[in-house]
Amino acid sequence: MGNRIAQPPRPISTTRFGWLVPASLILLSLIPAAAGVMRLISLAAGDKGAAGDARFFASPIPAVAHILAATVFCLLGAFQFAPRFRRRNPHWHRVAGRLLIPSGLIAAVAGLWMTRFYPNAINGGDLLYSERLVVGAAMILSIVIATLALRRRQFARHGAWMIRAYAIGQGAGTQVLTGLPWMLVMGTPGVTAKAMLMGASWLINITVAEAVIRRWLPGSDRRLAAYPASAAG
Repeated sequence: MGNRIAQPPRPISTTRFGWLVPASLILLSLIPAAAGVMRLISLAAGDKGAAGDARFFASPIPAVAHILAATVFCLLGAFQFAPRFRRRNPHWHRVAGRLLIPSGLIAAVAGLWMTRFYPNAINGGDLLYSERLVVGAAMILSIVIATLALRRRQFARHGAWMIRAYAIGQGAGTQVLTGLPWMLVMGTPGVTAKAMLMGASWLINITVAEAVIRRWLPGSDRRLAAYPASAAG
Protein backbone atom coordinates (compact mmCIF):
# COMPACT_ATOMS: atom_id res chain seq x y z
CA MET A 1 0.00 0.00 0.00
CA GLY A 2 2.87 2.34 0.85
CA ASN A 3 4.46 1.71 -2.55
CA ARG A 4 1.35 2.69 -4.47
CA ILE A 5 1.87 5.79 -6.58
CA ALA A 6 -0.68 8.47 -5.92
CA GLN A 7 -2.91 9.06 -8.91
CA PRO A 8 -3.58 12.63 -10.03
CA PRO A 9 -7.14 13.85 -9.49
CA ARG A 10 -9.50 13.37 -12.39
CA PRO A 11 -10.07 16.56 -14.30
CA ILE A 12 -13.39 18.30 -13.91
CA SER A 13 -15.63 17.78 -16.91
CA THR A 14 -15.26 20.95 -18.98
CA THR A 15 -18.29 19.92 -20.97
CA ARG A 16 -20.53 19.91 -17.91
CA PHE A 17 -19.09 23.18 -16.60
CA GLY A 18 -19.27 24.78 -20.04
CA TRP A 19 -23.02 24.19 -20.17
CA LEU A 20 -23.64 25.51 -16.66
CA VAL A 21 -23.90 29.15 -17.71
CA PRO A 22 -26.14 28.69 -20.77
CA ALA A 23 -28.34 26.22 -18.87
CA SER A 24 -28.77 28.77 -16.08
CA LEU A 25 -29.62 31.48 -18.60
CA ILE A 26 -32.17 29.22 -20.29
CA LEU A 27 -33.84 28.51 -16.94
CA LEU A 28 -33.87 32.24 -16.21
CA SER A 29 -35.43 32.89 -19.62
CA LEU A 30 -38.16 30.30 -19.14
CA ILE A 31 -39.79 32.28 -16.33
CA PRO A 32 -40.79 35.34 -18.39
CA ALA A 33 -41.24 33.12 -21.46
CA ALA A 34 -43.91 31.11 -19.63
CA ALA A 35 -45.65 34.32 -18.59
CA GLY A 36 -45.47 35.51 -22.18
CA VAL A 37 -47.04 32.29 -23.47
CA MET A 38 -49.89 32.71 -21.00
CA ARG A 39 -50.37 36.26 -22.26
CA LEU A 40 -50.48 35.07 -25.87
CA ILE A 41 -53.01 32.37 -24.99
CA SER A 42 -55.10 34.99 -23.23
CA LEU A 43 -54.97 37.27 -26.27
CA ALA A 44 -55.87 34.43 -28.63
CA ALA A 45 -58.78 33.34 -26.46
CA GLY A 46 -60.08 36.87 -26.01
CA ASP A 47 -59.97 36.52 -22.23
CA LYS A 48 -59.33 40.06 -20.99
CA GLY A 49 -58.91 38.95 -17.39
CA ALA A 50 -57.93 41.89 -15.19
CA ALA A 51 -59.05 45.38 -16.13
CA GLY A 52 -55.45 46.43 -16.63
CA ASP A 53 -55.11 43.92 -19.48
CA ALA A 54 -57.52 45.81 -21.73
CA ARG A 55 -54.65 47.78 -23.26
CA PHE A 56 -53.16 44.57 -24.68
CA PHE A 57 -56.41 43.70 -26.46
CA ALA A 58 -56.83 47.24 -27.78
CA SER A 59 -53.38 47.07 -29.42
CA PRO A 60 -52.03 43.50 -29.32
CA ILE A 61 -49.32 43.72 -32.01
CA PRO A 62 -46.65 45.44 -29.84
CA ALA A 63 -47.25 42.99 -26.99
CA VAL A 64 -47.09 39.94 -29.26
CA ALA A 65 -43.97 41.26 -31.00
CA HIS A 66 -42.27 41.98 -27.68
CA ILE A 67 -43.06 38.56 -26.20
CA LEU A 68 -41.98 36.55 -29.25
CA ALA A 69 -38.85 38.60 -29.97
CA ALA A 70 -37.70 38.72 -26.34
CA THR A 71 -38.19 34.96 -25.98
CA VAL A 72 -36.10 34.24 -29.08
CA PHE A 73 -33.43 36.73 -28.01
CA CYS A 74 -33.04 35.34 -24.48
CA LEU A 75 -33.28 31.62 -25.27
CA LEU A 76 -31.15 31.67 -28.42
CA GLY A 77 -28.67 34.08 -26.87
CA ALA A 78 -28.01 31.68 -24.00
CA PHE A 79 -26.24 29.28 -26.40
CA GLN A 80 -23.73 32.00 -27.28
CA PHE A 81 -22.28 31.50 -23.79
CA ALA A 82 -21.38 27.85 -24.50
CA PRO A 83 -17.79 28.10 -25.83
CA ARG A 84 -17.36 24.38 -26.46
CA PHE A 85 -20.58 24.28 -28.48
CA ARG A 86 -19.45 27.30 -30.50
CA ARG A 87 -16.06 25.76 -31.22
CA ARG A 88 -17.69 22.58 -32.49
CA ASN A 89 -20.20 24.56 -34.56
CA PRO A 90 -18.21 27.48 -35.99
CA HIS A 91 -21.06 28.65 -38.22
CA TRP A 92 -23.58 28.69 -35.37
CA HIS A 93 -22.64 32.17 -34.16
CA ARG A 94 -23.21 33.77 -37.56
CA VAL A 95 -26.52 31.97 -38.15
CA ALA A 96 -27.80 32.74 -34.65
CA GLY A 97 -26.71 36.36 -34.97
CA ARG A 98 -29.00 36.83 -37.94
CA LEU A 99 -31.89 36.10 -35.59
CA LEU A 100 -30.51 37.63 -32.40
CA ILE A 101 -29.89 41.12 -33.76
CA PRO A 102 -33.36 41.69 -35.27
CA SER A 103 -35.17 39.94 -32.42
CA GLY A 104 -33.33 42.07 -29.87
CA LEU A 105 -34.20 45.26 -31.74
CA ILE A 106 -37.85 44.27 -32.10
CA ALA A 107 -38.10 43.38 -28.41
CA ALA A 108 -36.59 46.71 -27.35
CA VAL A 109 -38.59 48.85 -29.77
CA ALA A 110 -41.86 47.12 -28.88
CA GLY A 111 -41.05 47.49 -25.18
CA LEU A 112 -40.45 51.21 -25.62
CA TRP A 113 -43.68 51.57 -27.60
CA MET A 114 -45.70 49.85 -24.87
CA THR A 115 -44.07 51.98 -22.18
CA ARG A 116 -44.74 55.20 -24.03
CA PHE A 117 -48.19 54.62 -25.52
CA TYR A 118 -50.06 51.92 -23.60
CA PRO A 119 -52.55 53.36 -21.11
CA ASN A 120 -51.49 52.66 -17.51
CA ALA A 121 -47.98 51.78 -18.68
CA ILE A 122 -46.80 54.15 -15.98
CA ASN A 123 -48.47 52.01 -13.30
CA GLY A 124 -45.08 51.58 -11.68
CA GLY A 125 -44.73 55.31 -11.16
CA ASP A 126 -42.43 57.86 -12.76
CA LEU A 127 -39.28 56.04 -11.62
CA LEU A 128 -40.13 52.73 -13.30
CA TYR A 129 -41.41 54.56 -16.37
CA SER A 130 -38.05 56.33 -16.67
CA GLU A 131 -36.13 53.10 -16.04
CA ARG A 132 -37.97 51.33 -18.86
CA LEU A 133 -37.27 54.17 -21.28
CA VAL A 134 -33.56 54.23 -20.36
CA VAL A 135 -32.95 50.47 -20.55
CA GLY A 136 -34.97 50.14 -23.76
CA ALA A 137 -32.96 52.88 -25.44
CA ALA A 138 -29.72 51.41 -24.03
CA MET A 139 -30.57 47.99 -25.47
CA ILE A 140 -31.19 49.43 -28.93
CA LEU A 141 -27.98 51.46 -28.76
CA SER A 142 -25.98 48.42 -27.62
CA ILE A 143 -27.22 46.30 -30.54
CA VAL A 144 -26.54 49.08 -33.05
CA ILE A 145 -22.98 49.56 -31.76
CA ALA A 146 -22.45 45.79 -31.79
CA THR A 147 -23.65 45.58 -35.40
CA LEU A 148 -21.37 48.41 -36.54
CA ALA A 149 -18.43 46.81 -34.73
CA LEU A 150 -19.14 43.52 -36.49
CA ARG A 151 -19.06 45.21 -39.88
CA ARG A 152 -15.63 46.59 -38.98
CA ARG A 153 -14.52 43.12 -37.78
CA GLN A 154 -14.02 44.44 -34.25
CA PHE A 155 -15.08 41.16 -32.72
CA ALA A 156 -14.29 41.90 -29.08
CA ARG A 157 -16.21 45.18 -29.26
CA HIS A 158 -19.09 43.41 -31.00
CA GLY A 159 -19.19 40.72 -28.30
CA ALA A 160 -19.02 43.25 -25.46
CA TRP A 161 -21.99 45.25 -26.68
CA MET A 162 -24.08 42.17 -27.46
CA ILE A 163 -23.42 40.93 -23.90
CA ARG A 164 -24.65 44.29 -22.60
CA ALA A 165 -27.77 44.05 -24.75
CA TYR A 166 -28.38 40.50 -23.56
CA ALA A 167 -28.01 41.56 -19.93
CA ILE A 168 -30.71 44.18 -20.41
CA GLY A 169 -32.94 41.72 -22.26
CA GLN A 170 -32.66 39.25 -19.38
CA GLY A 171 -34.01 41.82 -16.93
CA ALA A 172 -37.43 40.17 -16.73
CA GLY A 173 -35.92 36.88 -15.56
CA THR A 174 -33.80 38.50 -12.87
CA GLN A 175 -36.77 40.56 -11.73
CA VAL A 176 -38.40 37.34 -10.57
CA LEU A 177 -35.35 36.57 -8.43
CA THR A 178 -35.36 40.02 -6.85
CA GLY A 179 -39.12 40.35 -6.51
CA LEU A 180 -40.02 36.90 -5.19
CA PRO A 181 -38.13 37.16 -1.85
CA TRP A 182 -39.71 40.58 -1.29
CA MET A 183 -43.20 39.21 -1.92
CA LEU A 184 -42.62 36.24 0.38
CA VAL A 185 -41.42 38.45 3.23
CA MET A 186 -43.09 41.83 2.66
CA GLY A 187 -46.05 41.09 0.40
CA THR A 188 -46.89 42.84 -2.85
CA PRO A 189 -44.42 45.69 -3.39
CA GLY A 190 -45.69 49.23 -3.65
CA VAL A 191 -45.01 51.59 -6.52
CA THR A 192 -41.60 52.74 -5.30
CA ALA A 193 -40.50 49.30 -4.12
CA LYS A 194 -41.50 47.75 -7.45
CA ALA A 195 -39.46 50.32 -9.35
CA MET A 196 -36.45 49.78 -7.10
CA LEU A 197 -36.65 45.98 -7.36
CA MET A 198 -36.89 46.06 -11.14
CA GLY A 199 -34.13 48.65 -11.36
CA ALA A 200 -31.96 46.45 -9.14
CA SER A 201 -32.48 43.54 -11.55
CA TRP A 202 -31.16 45.49 -14.51
CA LEU A 203 -28.30 46.81 -12.39
CA ILE A 204 -27.35 43.27 -11.30
CA ASN A 205 -27.38 42.04 -14.89
CA ILE A 206 -25.32 44.94 -16.19
CA THR A 207 -22.79 44.53 -13.37
CA VAL A 208 -22.39 40.82 -14.17
CA ALA A 209 -22.12 41.63 -17.87
CA GLU A 210 -19.31 44.10 -17.28
CA ALA A 211 -17.46 41.54 -15.15
CA VAL A 212 -17.80 38.95 -17.93
CA ILE A 213 -16.59 41.44 -20.53
CA ARG A 214 -13.50 42.35 -18.51
CA ARG A 215 -12.60 38.73 -17.75
CA TRP A 216 -13.48 36.90 -20.95
CA LEU A 217 -13.23 39.30 -23.89
CA PRO A 218 -9.61 40.55 -23.75
CA GLY A 219 -7.83 38.89 -26.65
CA SER A 220 -11.06 37.89 -28.38
CA ASP A 221 -10.01 39.72 -31.53
CA ARG A 222 -6.92 37.51 -31.75
CA ARG A 223 -8.85 34.30 -31.10
CA LEU A 224 -11.62 35.10 -33.56
CA ALA A 225 -9.17 36.25 -36.18
CA ALA A 226 -8.01 32.62 -36.37
CA TYR A 227 -11.55 31.48 -37.35
CA PRO A 228 -12.54 31.16 -40.99
CA ALA A 229 -13.97 34.42 -42.30
CA SER A 230 -17.33 32.79 -42.92
CA ALA A 231 -17.56 31.67 -39.28
CA ALA A 232 -16.74 34.98 -37.62
CA GLY A 233 -19.57 37.21 -36.43
